[in-house]
Amino acid sequence: MPSPTQRALARVPARLRPFLLRHRRLVKFLLVGGLCFTLTLVIDFELKFTVLEHKPVVALTVATVIGTGVSYVLNRRWSFRAAGRHREALLFSLVSVVAIAVNDLPLVVSRYVLDLREPYVGPFAQEAADFLSGMVVGTFVAMLFRFWAMQRWVFTCPAELPRTVLSAASALVRTPSPEPGYAAPEMPPDMP
Repeated sequence: MPSPTQRALARVPARLRPFLLRHRRLVKFLLVGGLCFTLTLVIDFELKFTVLEHKPVVALTVATVIGTGVSYVLNRRWSFRAAGRHREALLFSLVSVVAIAVNDLPLVVSRYVLDLREPYVGPFAQEAADFLSGMVVGTFVAMLFRFWAMQRWVFTCPAELPRTVLSAASALVRTPSPEPGYAAPEMPPDMP
């Protein structure tokens, strides 16, 4: 029975499949990010229009913290499939704290430096500026930082060993080349 990833890849145009397979970690990270973005957006709007009506930065921070928790679980289990290091949760938390600050910074600048808030602008302009600065610009910059930092420090895996270790390991496991006149056996496609 094919996995959900294999079923999804079967629906993708054939010329895009090699690209998606080559960059499957990034694709999975972006899918998790899209889900967490939607979750953060819903929570942010819910908080901003109810209990935190006059505190948009706090609403965005709370929503981002909840989205980050969901992101940790999904990235660990699916995107990066880390082998479970003891320092992983601590490193993820440190990276996430910096990413939350990066995410909030454009909203702070929009609201309190550029004064894109009531009474200086109308309610619609305020909400549009909040959405563009906090949810679009902030999330995009934080996403770039998170992917780089997660891959670099948090979800490191043994498959990404230095080339000298990989070349030494491949020298130990040599397969004989096929004899002339015989076709090499067909290898199954590399599916996630």
